Amino acid sequence: MADDPETTGTPDEAAEQVGGGAEASAPAEPEVLKTPKERRAARRSAAVAKRGPRRGATPEERTAERKRKAEQRRRYRAKVKAKKADAPKVTPPEPAAETTGQPKVRQGTVVSDKADKTITVRIDVARRHRRYQKTIRSSTTLHAHDERNEAGTGDVVRVVEARPLSRTKRWRLVEVLEKAK
Repeated sequence: MADDPETTGTPDEAAEQVGGGAEASAPAEPEVLKTPKERRAARRSAAVAKRGPRRGATPEERTAERKRKAEQRRRYRAKVKAKKADAPKVTPPEPAAETTGQPKVRQGTVVSDKADKTITVRIDVARRHRRYQKTIRSSTTLHAHDERNEAGTGDVVRVVEARPLSRTKRWRLVEVLEKAK
């Protein structure tokens, strides 16, 4: 028995595997002559015969299947709803005084102080180009709140980000670093 090849299945199949001879090769002939399309169709029809059709053949069967699935969904949703109702109510913590992160701080030159309690500050930026390594200079202007009107044109000042104080004012004067001559 040690020399016998391993077999599985029914005794008839085992006989075909071990030494069916001419009988086993006879049904294999038409199988070889089938085109790939025909072989695929045969495999699919065998799979459908094994598991049954995917949906009901008649409208009544399809309606019954839809009702069964709807009932499953209803039960599942009721279970989820009950689980949510049983969960303890957690109240979200009160938000802190809106101080997430650090406010931006910029240093620049005052270009105008004509408006009351407002200064216009030019921020100059010099940085190197990523690819060409050439120094690129750019500037931006912003309006800052100057409560005591202490900054004048030409002064170097430090401003910090603040809540919107007007349509264009989003910065506040922190200190005057250098007075203009």
